[in-house]
Amino acid sequence: MNWFFLQIGATDTVKQTVGAVTDASQQSMNVMDMLTRGGPLMIPLAALFVLAVFFFFERWLSIRKSSHLDPNFMNIIRDNILSGNVQSARALARNTANPVARMIDKGLQRIGKPIDAIEKSMENVGKLEVYKMEKNLSVLSLVYGIAPMFGFLGTIFGMLQLFYNINASGDFTPAQIAGGIYTKMITSASGLIIGLLAYVGYNFLNAQIDKNVNRMEAASSEFIDILQEPTR
Repeated sequence: MNWFFLQIGATDTVKQTVGAVTDASQQSMNVMDMLTRGGPLMIPLAALFVLAVFFFFERWLSIRKSSHLDPNFMNIIRDNILSGNVQSARALARNTANPVARMIDKGLQRIGKPIDAIEKSMENVGKLEVYKMEKNLSVLSLVYGIAPMFGFLGTIFGMLQLFYNINASGDFTPAQIAGGIYTKMITSASGLIIGLLAYVGYNFLNAQIDKNVNRMEAASSEFIDILQEPTR
C-alpha cells in the first residue's frame, strides 16, 4: 500500500516538473521573436547589417583577387629588362591583372627617363590602385559608427514610451517594467553587435590592403634597383 502511494507521489512530481519545463519553454522567445519586439528602428538596423555584409564580401573578394601574383613575376621582369627585351616585359605586365603589374607597366613605359620621374609615375599609379582597393570601405566605417547610435536611440524611445504609458495609466507592476525595459534593450544589443561586426570587418580589410601596399612598395623598390643594374 505504501509502495502504491509512493508511486503516485513520484508520478505527480514528474508531471509537475514536466509542466514547469513546458511552461518555461513556452515563455522563452526565439531570436526572431526578440528582434520583432525591438520596434520600428530594427528596420534601419537590419538595413545597416545587410550593407555591412554585402560590402565586406564585395571588398574582400576584390582585395583577394588583387593579391594574386606569380612569385616569379619580378624575376621574369628582371631577366627581360637586363636582356634588353623591354617589350616582352611590358607584355607580361599588361597581361597580369594585379596592382603590382600595373605599377611596373607604368615604370616600363617611362624607361629612358630620369629615375625620379619613373618613381613619381609609379607612385601615382600605386596611389590609384590603393584608392581602388579602399573603395566602399567607408560604408563599413559608417555602419560601425552609426549602428550603435540607432540602437541607443531605439532604447531611449522605448523607455520614453514605457514611462509615458505608466504615467498615463498609473497601473504598473515590477514585471511590466522589467518586460518593457527588456524588450527595448534589444535595439541597443542589436546595434552594438552590428557595429562590432562592421568594425572587425573594416580592420580586417585594412590589414589585407596594407599587405598589398607593402608588396607594391617592395616591387617598386626592386624595379628601380633593376633599372640601375648594367644590361647584359
